[in-house]
Amino acid sequence: MMARSIGSRNANLLRLVEERALSKKVEEEQKEHQETVVSYLPKDCISKILVRLPLQSLSSMRFACKPWYNIIASDNFVNAHFHCSESVLIFQKSVASCAMTSYQQDKPNLFSVEASLEPMPSTSSIFGKRILKNFYIQFMEFRGGKIKTEGYDLCCLGNIRATCNGLILLDNDLKTGGLIVMNPVTRKLMALPVGTICRPYEESFGFAINEVTGEYKVVHLFRDELGYVGCETLNLGTRMWREVNGPAFGIFGWFGYRPVSAIGALHWVPQIDHSDYIVSFEVNSEKFHTISLPKSCRTHDGIVEKGGFLCFVTHEELNLDIWILKGLHDEAWSMHHRITRGCIIDLVPHFCLRISGDMIFRRDEDGSFYAYDFIRELMTKIEREQGWFPPSSACLPHVNSLVSWEKGQNECD
Repeated sequence: MMARSIGSRNANLLRLVEERALSKKVEEEQKEHQETVVSYLPKDCISKILVRLPLQSLSSMRFACKPWYNIIASDNFVNAHFHCSESVLIFQKSVASCAMTSYQQDKPNLFSVEASLEPMPSTSSIFGKRILKNFYIQFMEFRGGKIKTEGYDLCCLGNIRATCNGLILLDNDLKTGGLIVMNPVTRKLMALPVGTICRPYEESFGFAINEVTGEYKVVHLFRDELGYVGCETLNLGTRMWREVNGPAFGIFGWFGYRPVSAIGALHWVPQIDHSDYIVSFEVNSEKFHTISLPKSCRTHDGIVEKGGFLCFVTHEELNLDIWILKGLHDEAWSMHHRITRGCIIDLVPHFCLRISGDMIFRRDEDGSFYAYDFIRELMTKIEREQGWFPPSSACLPHVNSLVSWEKGQNECD
């Protein structure tokens, strides 16, 4: 009887060992099959799949394996992703001390720009003494006739001065006159040296890429005590300010309008009202030009970039006329389009969506957004969320991208 029981237990144990061995063999075969399928996929095919993922997914996918990291970090992938990314509006929202504490609790991964530049022990002083000046950075997406507000889980002390290809230029509030260049998506940042310090509201910053050399350049205009406008530039590669010849005396009335980057130059509307020309700074040659406008630029008129060209949008009675300039030299403004339906007298051109091509306007009266579809020739009001919205002057065109100011991304060995 005992011998029979022992034999039965041995048989059960043998069966269990065999089942486990078979299960392990099946798992190994499945794993081997999956690895074979993944390795069989061409690199270009994987890249085309990854480039369609949202940025939040890419941030985690890049650490899935070394081949994927190398693909996502490559210049070709970064450029491909940039060219299929739609425009957004980036802005800052002021956070009071109590609100900031609550926000930090809700966002444990909140990234502080200043704390990353000067970690321990100055972090506590940053958020203790100057917390009331804190901002967190957000952006607005325009999709399907609606506005969706998202955040980067970023906070900073300085104001956003300019944007270019997914990079932003921030005031360095830890160093008077200093600046910070940053990609809010990758959180890569770099402090820039102090340039010329001048009075508030007597300066303007431009940020553009030199299409000839591929280098990113910061342009700083400032008015001195005698009323002359000076200019200095900084290449991100050298991180050194260099003085260049400024514009002619008297052509700048104020610096309230942010410059627009198009056709290889930065362009300013130099007067509050009745500007008959724009002031253009050629990024490669570092020379200033004055370009006459087809008609005087009034308060609700403006310039925007569209498809790489410079557009001048002006109110003409109950219509909106859109003129286009395709080059700086030997080029003239040409009539591009006339909007005849849905025009409102206080619509101000804000920017153009780089993928869909729609032009975004904002009403001066109530801050509401409108989009003009050039294909359907239709102006529509955009639905937006309830609550606080930033003023037009605080919203800058931006692209969420993986772009870096450094050439040649390093691949993982």
